[in-house]
Amino acid sequence: MIPPEVRSIIEEMRSERIRGASWLARRGAEAYALLSQLLEGDELEEALRDMKREIPAVNRTMASLYNLSRFIPVTGNPDLVRAKAEEFIRLGEEAKREIGNIGSELIDENEVVITHSFSSAVLEIFKTAKKKGKRFRVILTESAPDFEGIALARELDALGVQFEVITDAQLGLFTRQATLALVGADNVTRDGAVVNKAGTYPLALACHENGIPFYAAAESFKLHPELNSEEVEIVERPYARQGYRVRNFLFDITPWRYVRGIITEFGILVPPKEI
Repeated sequence: MIPPEVRSIIEEMRSERIRGASWLARRGAEAYALLSQLLEGDELEEALRDMKREIPAVNRTMASLYNLSRFIPVTGNPDLVRAKAEEFIRLGEEAKREIGNIGSELIDENEVVITHSFSSAVLEIFKTAKKKGKRFRVILTESAPDFEGIALARELDALGVQFEVITDAQLGLFTRQATLALVGADNVTRDGAVVNKAGTYPLALACHENGIPFYAAAESFKLHPELNSEEVEIVERPYARQGYRVRNFLFDITPWRYVRGIITEFGILVPPKEI
């Protein structure tokens, strides 16, 4: 049985609307660390078996939660659980820093980068590029209906990075002004497809049409070891406007052929062969 304190973190993860797979994976690891402080022995093992089901179920589209549940062993030893949870968090932080270093090298002087939604990995690339003294501008979508793009705009404002916010419907129009596209990923499938916030696929198509290189940034724990693109379960969240039901799938799937590369801590992987 999962203790109420840990259950509270899982519910917090379920209700999150803005922050993505990286944050959820870290928060999930923190839930495991807390569990190790509360239980031991047979009780801990039973709770870990429940967590192995509950953590991926927070959002089944996200590979990070599936991989986190595999990373933590089912054991009655709380010290081992805590150590593995802390290792997961440390590896994630190291991965993001390395992605920032690698991805920032793609940004040339006076680059115009277009992005969609809020990706902490993409934000790390922008931060690192800014630290390196590079001058660039960002075009970002508002990312309705949860408006993650506005959260990214606040971060860029604080960094002193030039940016322009557009409606999602203007992706095709503004892609022509860009020289580079960078997005995050909630899942990279075995066959090299990028699963990310709905609207990513139209952006990739617009980039393809206009000859703009399209990259996704993802820590390696977002690479799914088992699923192909047609097997991904896409989450739909209830949504209504002015009394009418509006279809609201949270993610879409961008085929590998529209993706120049996946920026990971191991380097830029070319899908699908290097995934």
